[in-house]
Amino acid sequence: MRWSSRPYSAGGFFFLVLFGIFTFIFLSFLYLESAEEKKISIYSSVANYTLSVTERNGQDYVGLFEILEPLGTANIKTDGLHWKLRYKTVAAEFTAGESRARVQGRNLDLPASFLLDNGRGLVPLACLSTLLPRFLATPVAFHETSRRLFIGNVAVHFTAQINKTNPPTLVMNFSSPVNPMIATEPGKLRMVFRQEPLVPPGSRTLTFDSAVMPSASFDESNGAAEIAVTGSAPLLASFSNDGRTITIAPAPNQAQAPVRTSNPPSTPAASPPPAQSASTAPAAAVERPVPYFAVVDASHGGEERGAALTDQLAEKDVTLALARRLRQELDAKGLNTLVLRDGDLTLSLDQRASLTNSVHPKIYISVHAASLGTGVRLYTALLPQGGGDRGPFLDWDTAQAGFRFASQSAEASLSAEFGNRQVPVRTLIAPLRPLNNIAAPAVAIEIAPPAGGISQLDSAAYQQLVAEAVAAGVAAARDKLGAVR
Repeated sequence: MRWSSRPYSAGGFFFLVLFGIFTFIFLSFLYLESAEEKKISIYSSVANYTLSVTERNGQDYVGLFEILEPLGTANIKTDGLHWKLRYKTVAAEFTAGESRARVQGRNLDLPASFLLDNGRGLVPLACLSTLLPRFLATPVAFHETSRRLFIGNVAVHFTAQINKTNPPTLVMNFSSPVNPMIATEPGKLRMVFRQEPLVPPGSRTLTFDSAVMPSASFDESNGAAEIAVTGSAPLLASFSNDGRTITIAPAPNQAQAPVRTSNPPSTPAASPPPAQSASTAPAAAVERPVPYFAVVDASHGGEERGAALTDQLAEKDVTLALARRLRQELDAKGLNTLVLRDGDLTLSLDQRASLTNSVHPKIYISVHAASLGTGVRLYTALLPQGGGDRGPFLDWDTAQAGFRFASQSAEASLSAEFGNRQVPVRTLIAPLRPLNNIAAPAVAIEIAPPAGGISQLDSAAYQQLVAEAVAAGVAAARDKLGAVR
């Protein structure tokens, strides 16, 4: 379920200390690399998601439709400089270059001019606290400095208490399950919360009566919250209570900790359900290992048509066309690529994961299509509670756990490339199979129509633009993907 979803065994402590130091260096590099890419995180009872922030004329802007669309039915219409938005029963009208808008027939002054960018309506971040309640009819709290937006009563609170055992432990209890990224360095453990609406305690700095773990601090920036625990020795974290409790303790010294006999990220996944037949799957990928860098998986196929994008256009046809274009682009960059479904075949989710794991790629890319919204959505896995690894075999439902950082790194690289090409992009986490069964860095891409409308979804120009962005993002992340194998 979580990147660290259960207490670490004694046999794994030494390996995890070394792995933790590596992940901290890796995350630090990732944060530095993406420091200029501004994000806003939105938290609600319907969905938690992250959007890119656009800077214009010294002001930070965000797409209003992109904020509202995951929360309920929304549609837009552009008429010259006028941009009309309807969210459920609320109608609004904005005019490019003007700082006054009308929502439900009432004027609203914006702190900066409304912008139109290829059909996208951009509003200044500074207006969200006053603008969004008119659409949502619920309280909205916006932490503008850190760009974290809370819709309704969704905040996650936490407490922290030292247990004076030997060795001492720091027990942190959360009001809802959490799934942070965790990195360690000598004397410090950092937990980064990107998808949870975590809010600070009464004081952002907590002190404890413990020489081993004297303090913890809360900080938030660029759409994320962070808890940093200081210690006089390397620290490790374990999860319990379905993700509502995190226990932090000093790592045993090397002499007490035997090394693990197997390394989960490089071992095969547990045996899936019955193997696919040669008539419904590319047998070559099973019979002989091929050094594929990427596996591209066109969703649906055969009897499973997927979403009916139009009366004549099925999702399975769009995903296959895009997968083939993406293979061409990746191959052109020297990244040998397998298209998992290179025809109108029916493959189960378990078959897709099993075939992918059998060729040990550096990255798995699942391709989807949708008729609603615009631009691209990028997903990484939201893992369920797993049953635990068994010897050299990974738990099938949480095989992705050891690759979360690399998957998120690849997602960030793809998002940056879409941004460079002015394609609207959102990054999300979701329990989207077979991502959680993949023993490699894995992302899912869902393409929605461009600003020109649904008729452009299967156009060669639009699909080529998407394929070039994905290939460029994968190539840019190549070194990081290789480093984790």
